[in-house]
Amino acid sequence: MATANVPPDPPRTTPRPRRRWPSVLGWVALLIVLALGAAWAVYGKTVSDFAVTGTSYGARVACSCRYIGGRSLGDCRKDFEDGMELIRLSEDPEAKSVTATFPLVSSQTATYRKGYGCVLEEWEN
Repeated sequence: MATANVPPDPPRTTPRPRRRWPSVLGWVALLIVLALGAAWAVYGKTVSDFAVTGTSYGARVACSCRYIGGRSLGDCRKDFEDGMELIRLSEDPEAKSVTATFPLVSSQTATYRKGYGCVLEEWEN
């Protein structure tokens, strides 16, 4: 079978239709990021302050429960107020201290001192 010289197809004269969804999704993602940034700028200090207060309270209560009350650290979580579920506790038995942490925001340590009870370690604002 002989092949004839067939000229190539002429170039398209009409432009391809633009895809709108990637563009729209990009703008939506940008707006979400800007909204989260604005919310953090407005409420970030308040959230941070509440986290410091919650972790300080949690460390102090858990330390007292553990080293004065003699209860296990897991049992000491029962003494927490409602809304403190995100606070994590860890202890250092050698230093007789308990650290309460609110992930990525705040961490406070309370240490048992004979004659003084459980005292919070200094922190920087």
